[in-house]
Amino acid sequence: MLNKKEQRLRRSRQTRARIALQRVARLTVFRSNLHIYASVISEDGQRVLAAASTAEKEVRTQLSGKGGNVAAATLIGKRIAEKAKAAGVEKVAFDRSGFAYHGRVKALAEAAREAGLQF
Repeated sequence: MLNKKEQRLRRSRQTRARIALQRVARLTVFRSNLHIYASVISEDGQRVLAAASTAEKEVRTQLSGKGGNVAAATLIGKRIAEKAKAAGVEKVAFDRSGFAYHGRVKALAEAAREAGLQF
């Protein structure tokens, strides 16, 4: 019997195998209880092209409360899209790391799309 974390990691491995076949950069998301992290990883999976999180000092000053809410995820989505565009990445594959597509993960994805990132 798999526990909750092992189930999520199993789902993430399946997704990453499909994304590897697409040969595009991937936007990965990780959420903890206190923070949300996003990074754009190159097509070959070797380099991090852009990263943003609620643990950054500049972001913490903009947040009213903790970094584990939908408002913080929206801010990180906009920030990662800006950084990815600055790095020359326009199109990515969304890797939710096995997390369900709702709440903070969905807010981050929609904010990144609105800021001009295509996926």
